[in-house]
Amino acid sequence: MTPAPPCLGTSLKMYFGYHETLAWCRAIADMARHHPLVTDGGVELFVLPSFPLLAPVLEIFRDTGVGVGAQNLHWQDSGAFTGEVSGALLAEMGCQYVEVGHAERRRLFGEDEEVVTAKTTAAARNGLIPILCIGEAERGPSDQAADECIRQVEAAMSGMSRSQCERGLIVAYEPHWAIGASEPASTAHIGEVCARLRQHLAAWPATRVIYGGSAGPGLLTRLSGQLDGLFLGRFVHDPAAFARLLDEAAALNQR
Repeated sequence: MTPAPPCLGTSLKMYFGYHETLAWCRAIADMARHHPLVTDGGVELFVLPSFPLLAPVLEIFRDTGVGVGAQNLHWQDSGAFTGEVSGALLAEMGCQYVEVGHAERRRLFGEDEEVVTAKTTAAARNGLIPILCIGEAERGPSDQAADECIRQVEAAMSGMSRSQCERGLIVAYEPHWAIGASEPASTAHIGEVCARLRQHLAAWPATRVIYGGSAGPGLLTRLSGQLDGLFLGRFVHDPAAFARLLDEAAALNQR
């Protein structure tokens, strides 16, 4: 079986304004149109902008090889939920991905396992690829971290069938204590946790495990063969940094 290409993506969170988001996306789109790794299908790229930017960002990335998704969704497909956005609407717009269960949603907005499970199920039900964020709260041994992550994955996927997961599932391992830190968790820790997750998910179709705790340059190389990609943060707010990561992934492919 041919291995899946590396998966590189980013959530812009609430860092950029309207025009800044569009300018950044145009720069990434131009890079994607010309980078051989993207044009040859050697990488899976995705960008998650703020809700109001989804329509213009979808247009910017049309025919570039860059997928677009949302940072959140509601667990119902329609109804009287003021200010919320459904998976059905996201899919109708043309989104491919949606982020679920990020540590900030859990901590700041009280999203518990029941909510994360309902949102993951809603994403899959509407043909979206869930980017399921999981991770331990406190620094500890890698075996304990893996156990906690597997527990979170099992809870979130408990409402899904394998047929609902046909489009795929991305599990983003983000130890909560490493998000926004100056350095990521150790390579050994990341590799061991991701290896356990990949083994646990081996029977599910099109499932990938990526790392997202302060991911930066060199990490993809150091963890080659141990995970399926990176969930990138503020490092790629500079489009040139995104290009360097693509070059790093291309070098790995040539090996």
